[in-house]
Parts: sequence; structure tokens; C-alpha cells
Amino acid sequence: MAHFSGNEFQYKAKELLERGYRLQQDGRLPEAISLYKHSIEIHATPEAYTYLGWAYSADGNFERAVEECKRAVALDPDYGSPYNDIGAYLTRMGNFPEAEEWFLRALKARRYESRHFAHLNLGRVYQRQGKWFEAIGEYKRALECNPDYKPAEQARLILQAMMN
Repeated sequence: MAHFSGNEFQYKAKELLERGYRLQQDGRLPEAISLYKHSIEIHATPEAYTYLGWAYSADGNFERAVEECKRAVALDPDYGSPYNDIGAYLTRMGNFPEAEEWFLRALKARRYESRHFAHLNLGRVYQRQGKWFEAIGEYKRALECNPDYKPAEQARLILQAMMN
């Protein structure tokens, strides 16, 4: 049996995560899930749990996706992606009030480079709840984070047109 250093475990786990991601992009979910799990066995990271949740959500298993993302949050409460993803899965399940809480938590996370996603998703929740001015505000904040983010611009324009 081979002996690995901590860095070698991290490298192997990252390699498996990246291979799983490519498989998931190709629509090969069972294989991707297997690689994500193997990556976690070698060296658990919040990213691996988040990707595993994403794979379960792609298969329609939102409850399991939420569970995996909560594991990511437990490993690194500063990592924002799983908060946003939990909110997205809860939105898909029709649980808008709880989804709103998770999007707000994503926006407070210190390690989150894709805040425009959480702003857009929070805007969609507000829109579904009839809070149209709050929704437009979130769409605008998404565009402040990423001026080229077309989904936020489209959502803002459609909602403004509906309000006129």
C-alpha cells in the first residue's frame, strides 16, 4: 500500500474532483458522483461537497443536494457557493422563505466570488413573492457585481416591463 503525504492526498482529491466535474459536464452523473465521493474520502473539501450536491440536484434529488451543501458549510462557513446552492435547491422545492435566508447568508460569506448569482436568485425569490421593487434592487445589485451578467439584466427588464 502506497503512503501519501498530506499534499499528495490533496492533489489526488482535487484531480478526482476535476475529473468528476468534466464527467458531469458530459452528462455522466453516476460516474461524476462516484468521483466526487472518492475525492471526499481522500480529502474532504467544501468544494467537493458542493459539487456533489450540484450533481444530486442535476439528478432531481434536491433533498440530498441540500444535505451535501450543508456538509460543505460545516467544513467552511466562509465559503459562499453552498449557501447559494442550498437557496437555489429550496427555491426549486418551493420553499421561498428559507431560500431567501440562504441567499442572504451567501451574500455575507467572506469567500464568495460569484455574488451576482445570489443577488439574481434572491431577486427571483422576491419576484415570486410579489416583492417587485426588492427584486429589481437585487437584479441591479447582481449587475453591479457583474455588469455583463445577462440573466440579471433580462430579469430586470422583464420585471420592469411587467410593472409598467
